Amino acid sequence: MKNWTKKNLDFGVWRIPNPKLTLLLTILLAVVGNKTMAQSLDDYLTHATENSPLLKASYSQYLASKERIDQPGLPDPELQVGVFLQPMERFMGTQLADYRLMQSFPWFGTIKAQKSEADFSSQAQYQLFMEVRNELFFQIKYTWFDLHRIQGEIDITKEILTYFHKLEELALTDFKASTGSRPSQTSKNPSNSNGEIIQEKMSEINSSSGGTNGMAEVIQIRLEIKELENQLALLTSNQNSLFIKFNQLINRDIQDKIELNEKLQPPLLELDKYSLLDSIKEKNPMISKYENDALAYEQRAKIAKLEGNPKIGLGINYSPFLPRENDGIDHSDHSMDMLMPMVTLSLPIFRNKTEGKINEAKYLQEVATQNQLQTENLLAIQWAEAFQNWEDATRSLELYDKQIELVQQQINLLTTSFSNGSVPFSSVLKSQLKILNYQIKRIEAITLQYQSLSLLEKLSGINLINT
Repeated sequence: MKNWTKKNLDFGVWRIPNPKLTLLLTILLAVVGNKTMAQSLDDYLTHATENSPLLKASYSQYLASKERIDQPGLPDPELQVGVFLQPMERFMGTQLADYRLMQSFPWFGTIKAQKSEADFSSQAQYQLFMEVRNELFFQIKYTWFDLHRIQGEIDITKEILTYFHKLEELALTDFKASTGSRPSQTSKNPSNSNGEIIQEKMSEINSSSGGTNGMAEVIQIRLEIKELENQLALLTSNQNSLFIKFNQLINRDIQDKIELNEKLQPPLLELDKYSLLDSIKEKNPMISKYENDALAYEQRAKIAKLEGNPKIGLGINYSPFLPRENDGIDHSDHSMDMLMPMVTLSLPIFRNKTEGKINEAKYLQEVATQNQLQTENLLAIQWAEAFQNWEDATRSLELYDKQIELVQQQINLLTTSFSNGSVPFSSVLKSQLKILNYQIKRIEAITLQYQSLSLLEKLSGINLINT
């Protein structure tokens, strides 16, 4: 490969000698640029998983709880050393010091129960982390679909604004023609199939009424334009706020650009309604959390009961001696040091604290069980509301599709009647605004479908949206 130096490169200061290579690099940069701009919802969710401070904190909390599993074990051995400042004269000789080493042992099964309690607590903490993740994903998805809703409404509003501006131009041209000399060429038609009929009929009305009706039409169109421009400004403002919210949810700079390249299409839900409820009861993290909490408290009660048993201690006591001078005994054949095995046994005679610990753990276990039942009830309520929203949005979507089709047919009929002079132009205008309203409602219905599925995903842990 050719070595790149300042001589043969030129980007401003640097120069690339091969034009084909320049073209190749340009294409590659364009491809990379498109990939970075056209990010999908899955890409944003991955970014949030890797960078969200909330998720990192929750996962670190889980890792911290996991470290407790290996902590239970034997207590540290105890070493006692006593040194006589002045040697103690004993029968066996002169004692210089006293050493004692003890190791205590909890009752059989205590350490195993402690490890089990820590393990269940760690699993409960992991389920809590999963709940935090699911809630964050739900917020991201909910905001994402809101962004698509607003973008769709902005597109429709801009489209209808373009239409009304053309109508304004047409009405104004015909008004001027009716009050003065008519131009030899007609103005540009509006962007619909009946534009020529509307233009011709408006010219006839304006010329017959001396321009009064024509100016009224112009003012009416301008009023609609002002209303649409204000609505567009509000939508743009809301969109900017949602952009900031979305970037903060995934922990990006608030000014980072978010591309919404694809329009949302109506989603499909293949799972049965009650099968989804069964999945929620089986897979929801909060239900699993309370199950593990109850098991952990059960082990805690077992630990309290085991700790109420005696503790055994084994050890050894060593006392070094020096022979007394001139005691008349030959110590060459035996040691003067003393070695004494020891056994200790605790006496758990104060039972109130033990019973208190056991009862405390049982009450906490009951709390976890009742919380689990309450959570199942609340999840069933959320499931019912989410599914109702899904069904309502699906029915509304079917209704709006039919209404848009019918209003379009109405516009065609009104345009024909308007050309015959039997209906005013305002009727055509109102019908066109109806289509705008139904199109916006249609987008809102699709958004509600996706947001309902997002909530059902959060509750069940099942992927229901193909992104």
